[in-house]
Parts: sequence; structure tokens; C-alpha cells
Amino acid sequence: MDSKGIEYSDALQFTDNEEGIAVRAICDLKEGDVVASIPKQACLTVKTSGARHVIKETELAGPIALCVAVMYERSLGPLSPWAGYLQLLPEADCLPLLWSADDVDSLLGGTELHEIDVYHGFGMVPLADLFNHKTGAEDVHFTSVSCHLDSDNDVDIENDDASYSSTVDEPFTQSSPFRNSDEGNSSVDSCNLEKSSNSEENPMFLEMIIVKDVKSGAEVFNTYGSLGNAALLHRYGFTEANNPFDIVNIDLELVVKWSLSLFSSRYSRARLSLWRRLGYSGCVSQNSEYFEISYDGEPQVELLVLLYIILLPDETYHKLDLAVPTAGDFAKSLNMILSKKRTIKSGTDSERKDLLLTKRVRDSLLSLANIRESFYGSDSLEDDIDLLKRCCRIRERKLYHSLMLRVSERTILKQLRVYASRSSKSTKRSYPLRKKFKWT
Repeated sequence: MDSKGIEYSDALQFTDNEEGIAVRAICDLKEGDVVASIPKQACLTVKTSGARHVIKETELAGPIALCVAVMYERSLGPLSPWAGYLQLLPEADCLPLLWSADDVDSLLGGTELHEIDVYHGFGMVPLADLFNHKTGAEDVHFTSVSCHLDSDNDVDIENDDASYSSTVDEPFTQSSPFRNSDEGNSSVDSCNLEKSSNSEENPMFLEMIIVKDVKSGAEVFNTYGSLGNAALLHRYGFTEANNPFDIVNIDLELVVKWSLSLFSSRYSRARLSLWRRLGYSGCVSQNSEYFEISYDGEPQVELLVLLYIILLPDETYHKLDLAVPTAGDFAKSLNMILSKKRTIKSGTDSERKDLLLTKRVRDSLLSLANIRESFYGSDSLEDDIDLLKRCCRIRERKLYHSLMLRVSERTILKQLRVYASRSSKSTKRSYPLRKKFKWT
């Protein structure tokens, strides 16, 4: 790392055991402390790779281009400027994209990943990859910093044919980025903070900054984003227990099939049409429309509205149907219908949502939860939990992470049943009436 101009605080300790590499603080770190600096030239990207001209000529882009760049650098062995860094990467990873069709069907059946086949890649950042991920609880953030240099000294990696060879022989240089948020009283100073290299100025680098206090001995976490387990497994090959960003989707197609099991096709189409005329839709991704069930089992309000409309008595439905052209918006039309049940005091989304949770709507949520649950096969949630407890995360990575995903999603469906079973008056939390989009 020294030869690439990567600087890091000696307050960080890098450990390696059978569970992998981790970064720990060997003294207290304070919010605002800069613990690492990484020149952008040191990052393995399409533009810094020796294969950049071939990649450009073949018009490759995005994650495929990055994959080719990494493959090329690995093929160079010790001649690659990233040889030491690439040695840390596993020979193979747990990405479902690389699993056999049989493994995908047997391990991911019913999960949000079962139908996904698009891989999303990112640039490779030395040092940063050594920090483990923690969803919504990271300790460090990246920030991009520009040094004030004359334009003559700037490095144009893409246009300079000699720049690749120079990265092999010459160190990346930069000014020292380390500073303390509290002059004279920084916990980093107590560890005799030193840079890992002495260097000159560099036009652009990334800084890793502590965003919350970290106690001595604690692991220091980075984050790959606010992602649920399906996205984490899809992109990075791992999952996380108790991930607050987990969701389960219920497809609109499933709701329609449920409706057709109770009502005629004409009836179902008319109710769905009214729902759309009121300005509602589900989330949309990859040509599918769906509704999200949150980590705590609360359904998207658009689903509640659709179920409410499907289950309206004919007389009430026709009144609402006639009111739509004159009312002009959902709130006014729905308030008119809901007011026949009881007086609407505040007219808030929370109050309307509470009124939407009739017994028939709650019963329909239970039915949808059971249908969605059937996608996981005959094994129960308890069976999956028991198998997960007996599974080794190191030796059985595919099984472990697929089980973690299944358990996470099925637990959300269990919470949905709890949500649907309780009295609508006990509903405390409300999501705003908005559309959310599926991770990609």
C-alpha cells in the first residue's frame, strides 16, 4: 500500500482469521478523525487498468468492463501494480450469479433473488475492501478531496499512454490528509498517529473519515449501502442477520390471482381499473409491479388501498366510481367513502390507513401472506432456523447465506400476519403515500 501512496492511521489494526479480514481500533477514535487516504489512481478501475485501451476499443462499459479489467490484472500476476491487493481477493465468491441452476433453484427458491440475473459491480478500492460491512451502522464514510495543484501537474490517466507503466514503477504521492477534529485532545493522537508513507501532493484522493466515536478494541465498519439481504447477497455474496432494510415483495400479479379466486374477471378488472384511475400504482422494476412489505411486516399503503377497493360492497364501489371524475383526487374521494364508517377527524394518511384496515382487508393480507409463504416449499420457518443454526458460515457459504435470506424474508411474512391479525385501532406506524423502487 505504501508504494501506491495509500496512507492509514496506526490507530487501525488489521486482523485475519478463519472468518476473514477485519479492521479494529487499537485506541478510541472520535467523529471527524481521518483514518485513511487513498489516491484515486490507486483504485483498480477501467481507466487505471492496463487493459483500458482494449476495453475502450471493444466499447465495453459498466460492470462487464470492470470484470475484464480485474481479469487482466490478475493475469499479470506479480507484474500487476495491484498484485498485492489482488492476492487478498478470493479465487471464487458466493455470488448467486455464479451458482449452478440447480443450486439457485434448491437454495433460493421463493426468495427475492430467484428471478434476478443482472450483476452489479463497482470499482475496486484497496484498503477500503478490508473493512467489513454493517448495514446502517457504519463507522467510516468516504469523501473525495481535491488538492490545489497547477493543471500542468494533473495526471490524465485515460489519455497518457505512459501512465500505466509509471504506476508500476513510481509511487503515488499526495499531501498528508490526516487531521484531528479536536486539536490537542484527539484520541488518535494518544496512539501516536503516524502516516504509513511519506509523500508529496496528489491531485485527487479519497479520505476515510470516522462518522461516530469508536471505542478501543471495537471493529471499525464500512457500509456497502442501505441494502436488504437480497441485494447484499446478489451484489456481494453475503447476508446480515437482523437487517432493518430487508423487504419482501408481493407481486401485483399475485394479488390479481387472489382476486380472481374470489370474484369474476370482470369484477376484478373493474376494481383494479378504479384503483389506477385514483392515481395509484405499485413499485415498478424490470417490467414487474409489486408491493413492498417492510422489515416490521407493514405493507405498502397502495396495497391496502387496492384490497379495500376490491372488497368494497357494490353500492359503495359505484359511489366511489362516480365520485372520481368530480373529486379529482384520492384523498377527497376516499374520505367521502370512509366517512360513512365514522367521522374523519384529521384526514391524515395515518387515520385513513387505520380505516382501510377493515376485517376483510386484514383477512386478505393473511391470505396473501400464506400464498407468498408457499413459494418457499414445504419446509417451515422453524425448519430453516434450525438448519441455519447448524450450518457453518465458513465452510457452507452458499447454504448459510441462502438460509439467512430465506429466514429473513419468512420472518417478515410472519410479521405481516401479526400486523394483519391485530385490531386496526392498534396500528401505530404509517408509511407516507409514495412509490418506492426495487433495488437493482
